[in-house]
Amino acid sequence: MTTHKPAAAAMPGADYFDQWYADMADSTSRDAIVARMLGLPAHLRSTSLLTWQGIAELTDRLQVPRDGLLLDIACGRGGYGIEIAHRTGARLIGVDFSATALRQAESAAAERLPAGQAEFRVGTLLETGLPGGAADALMCVDAVQFAEPPLAALHEFRRLLKPGGRLALTCWEAVDPDDPLVPPRIRAVDLLRDLTAAGFADVEVRDRPDWRQAERTLWETVAAQPEPDAAMRSLQEEGSRALETFGSLRRMSATATAP
Repeated sequence: MTTHKPAAAAMPGADYFDQWYADMADSTSRDAIVARMLGLPAHLRSTSLLTWQGIAELTDRLQVPRDGLLLDIACGRGGYGIEIAHRTGARLIGVDFSATALRQAESAAAERLPAGQAEFRVGTLLETGLPGGAADALMCVDAVQFAEPPLAALHEFRRLLKPGGRLALTCWEAVDPDDPLVPPRIRAVDLLRDLTAAGFADVEVRDRPDWRQAERTLWETVAAQPEPDAAMRSLQEEGSRALETFGSLRRMSATATAP
């Protein structure tokens, strides 16, 4: 899933995102510029804004054991979860509501992971379709704000984790929750409040200005790209919206443990 796209309160459906992911696959420039600005390798199919250093931090904080089960919820094209599974040897299940994204994730996993280490399923933040209490670790990158409300997704995440299982999230929060310039779905996010309310323990929420600066550099660079294809036009539109409200948002990461 993406970050600020679209700006309206109502989230578009799977058909919209299927086309969005199809445009990415057809683009000659979108992935290359995102990889360069976020420090990602060319093979990692990113659909969000986590940097290479951010992936390393999530890997460390998830503490997923070799052959343990890692869930990547709202996985998009699967790049981040596949990379962490590659580093740790964990089994991976990715969930997203875009069938087009999941087909791309399956292709990427076949290139990076042994057969049978990863699978991908259609589901949502609130209805993953997965059994409870089975996962050693769960990640959700830049997508929890799409749940209505985010707290409901955190309850689902807790249901999925074993006792002692680790959760890692990245997203944005409003500097001022009453700021009308910030999209309502971002204003609804309060990770410390909601992770605690969902019953997680060892909750740690961190502001990440270094990640935020990487976003600004990406958006400013994307704006200057000539003759864009459909995926680049979408990225430019997203960047334009992001820069308009840049000072109103904070970049956040959070970890917690299921009791």
